[in-house]
Amino acid sequence: MNVLAIETATPACATALRTNEGEELVLVVDDERHHTEALTPGIRDLLVRADITPKAIDRVVVDRGPGLFTGLRVGIATAIGFALGASADLVGVTSLELLAHGARRAGVHGNLVSVVDGRRGEVFVQTFNLADELTTVGEAKVALPQSVVEEWSERGAVTFTGDGVIRYEDLFTSLVAATVFEQRVPPVLEALHVGAQRRAESQIVPLYLREADAVANFTTRERSQ
Repeated sequence: MNVLAIETATPACATALRTNEGEELVLVVDDERHHTEALTPGIRDLLVRADITPKAIDRVVVDRGPGLFTGLRVGIATAIGFALGASADLVGVTSLELLAHGARRAGVHGNLVSVVDGRRGEVFVQTFNLADELTTVGEAKVALPQSVVEEWSERGAVTFTGDGVIRYEDLFTSLVAATVFEQRVPPVLEALHVGAQRRAESQIVPLYLREADAVANFTTRERSQ
């Protein structure tokens, strides 16, 4: 099965491809939030490298969030359009689970909290347990970095990962029982692996967890008048 994966949840924009022969290719096309301009040419270049046509893609996997609002919209819209054009299956994964799978593949065990920078002084977080299998513990949520650290100061050993950890490094490294596994971007290769095992979906629902910055700013102005 030829599988295409799209990652646009964070400032980096990446795509990956697994061919019928098992070859896996990854292309980070931009890390400056230029998702609109970079994604489609990046997919084209990846297909050229693999020497396959868009119609040969059997499945499209896309990160549906949480993450940057505009990036998610671009990624999901592109995935839907590509899947329709290629008559391919469509599958959604989350940025938080991709970070967890990436850590597990690297050998991390025990409690892990995926932390994606949500801007506005907030982070998107979800807890997982990494053992022989990956288990989800609780729902994805929006939180203050300090609140996450305070919660885990009472819960014991934990590993933090994601670009939110890097942004608030002093906070997340302040816990004696905490370890940081550095991952700036949800690994797009994991999207290939996870997405290949899931059922196709009729629609992809973005996991925003909160309203867009533009809407929030407008609401704030309205209230201040």
